Parts: sequence; structure tokens; C-alpha cells
Amino acid sequence: MKTILKSLIAVLMMISAALPEMLSLGKLPQGKNISLDEFELVWSDEFDGDSLDKSKWEYNWWETQRKGGYWHEDMVSVKDGNLIIKTEYLSEPLENYYYDTWHDRIDFKEYKAGYYTGIVRSRYEQCYGYFEVRCMLPAAQGLWSAFWMMNDKVENVDGSGKDGTEVDIFESFYYKDHWWGNDCVVSGIHYDGYGEGHKGDSIGKTFIENDPYTEYNTYGLEWTEDEYIFYLNGVETGRLSTGGVSQNPEYLILSCEVSGENGIASGDRHGAGEISKTPEKNWPAEFTVDFFRCYKHK
Repeated sequence: MKTILKSLIAVLMMISAALPEMLSLGKLPQGKNISLDEFELVWSDEFDGDSLDKSKWEYNWWETQRKGGYWHEDMVSVKDGNLIIKTEYLSEPLENYYYDTWHDRIDFKEYKAGYYTGIVRSRYEQCYGYFEVRCMLPAAQGLWSAFWMMNDKVENVDGSGKDGTEVDIFESFYYKDHWWGNDCVVSGIHYDGYGEGHKGDSIGKTFIENDPYTEYNTYGLEWTEDEYIFYLNGVETGRLSTGGVSQNPEYLILSCEVSGENGIASGDRHGAGEISKTPEKNWPAEFTVDFFRCYKHK
């Protein structure tokens, strides 16, 4: 099925580059190949130990409740050379290790029974360069993994993304379509906060030729003063510069989220499908990261 779909997408792209996206199929990578000879490696994690390196990473302690589930550090582990962010339903809430620190924040929520998953953010920040992660996506409906960039200036509503932009290098919304081979990720940007002033743009869906849930793929971003260039396995998938490119250092995030709201898994948010424990063999769902690397232009 995937071979047939790949051939169909290629034919449609010959007719019009916009047709695969109009039919919600996702486009194939079609741009330049990244040349790492143009860069030098400045920060990385190969996840070779037996625990998360807290000199490199931290958790988002204060935001316990996230969309249809909860973020908790116990869902993050390092094993067999991989970072693993696990998602599963827990009938008993996990302990909040930072209650005394964060409980008086207005956005603090108590842990309850529900779907638990995790997030890590880099202590390292960088402005411009090339950033990549090699990973396998979680094979379950109603949730998604993501590799993204942020800084505090994203919340500034000033009509521009130059002070700070959320850059979603990939989000994996579409496991629900896996049965017919439509394995895609989406990439895009957000700026001017997340309220009425919010603005954003997207390159749309990118089709992945192999099985992203059982095989590793490399997702990358080249960030210059003029644009964001997205890559899949070293091949360009699209470019954005809407609103102006961020000129400030940003930290990097690996995360999973559950479709829903107020800590309750429900609905079909962003096309991820409704949460489902079928097939049972896919649970707990795991976002498996082989390495994480940051480069600067030479």
C-alpha cells in the first residue's frame, strides 16, 4: 500500500506540487540535501547512559496538566542508547515532586487518574544553525510526539516573530491513518502568543517513505537569519519565514501530548484521532529518540 501511495503522490506532484496536500496525502521531500560539512557540532546527546543527563535537560515542572493528559518526569527514561518518553493510562495519580515549589502558581493542576506522558527541554539555547533528532514515533491513536523550539518572547504580541517563534520541527498527529499507509508529520511555526493575537504558518504534511513507528528517521531544521528550512532524512521538505524569523536564542523540546482538554482524553485534536487502547500491543506507547544534535554554521 505504501509503495502505491508513494507512486501516487509522485505523480500528483508532477501535475501540481499542491495536489498531494489538497488531498491530505502529504508531500514527499523534494528540496536540497543538507550538507553537514557546512556546520560544526556544538551540542548533542547520544543517550548512552542509564538516566537522563540533567546537566543537559530539565523537565517542565510546573505544567502538570497538558491538554488531555499529564506531563510527569517518571514517564521519561534512558535505556539501550535511547531516550524514551512513555504514554500510558494510570488509575492512580503519580506524586508531584515539586508541590511545595509550584502549587501556588495559577496554572498549577493536581495530578489525577488519566493518561500520563512526558516532556524534556534543553538547558542549552542557540540562535541559528542546524538541529536534528533521530527517532521512532509513538504508535498509538489520540496522542502525538513533537520536536520543537521555544523562547519566552513567543508570548510577545507585537506583529512579528522576530523576537521569538515556536518552531515545530515535526508533530506526529496521524497514526490513525497508518492502516492505509498515510504516514505523515506536520511542520510549522507560531508567534504572537496563543490568544487573539496568535499567528502561524505551516509547510503542511510530509510523507515518510518507511514505517516511522518501527524504523528510525531523522527530522531536522536549518535556522538562518532569513528562513526556517525543514528536513526529513537530510532532504528538504519546506521553508517558512512568515512574520519574520526569530533573532533570539531558543531552547529545544521533545514531548508527547494526549488529545483532549482539562486532563481528560477526548476528541480528535489536530487530526490525531480519539484516544484508543486498541491494539493493546501498542501500549504503553513510546516515543524513542536515538540522538539529538545541534550544529552551528561554520
